[in-house]
Amino acid sequence: MAKKLVIKVTAGPEAAERCSQAFTVAAVGVASGVEVSLWLTGESSWFALPGRAAEFELPHAAPLPDLLDSLLAGGRVTLCTQCAARRDITEKDVLEGVRIAGAQVFVQEAMADDAQALVY
Repeated sequence: MAKKLVIKVTAGPEAAERCSQAFTVAAVGVASGVEVSLWLTGESSWFALPGRAAEFELPHAAPLPDLLDSLLAGGRVTLCTQCAARRDITEKDVLEGVRIAGAQVFVQEAMADDAQALVY
């Protein structure tokens, strides 16, 4: 079993089930003691901003703010550099604990010997 789980979520409210699945799998990984790195890309980039996760709704799914809080507390959350730039999001705008990094860092994490990468 991989010691690190790297998850890239590309969807936001427009693909709510896929988005929720990514956050849920990441949060379950953290709760299971797995080292988790969640990458926010595409429309999920907005969840790096305060209050945006609270706007997300999906019946019968765990609340996105709770999942995000658990990831910020026990894992790592990264916002894609290019995605942030396209949305005029800067480091001063994001939630405490969210870092901004680019594709080189994602590839480095995903290709580590002890890593399993998933894309939603």
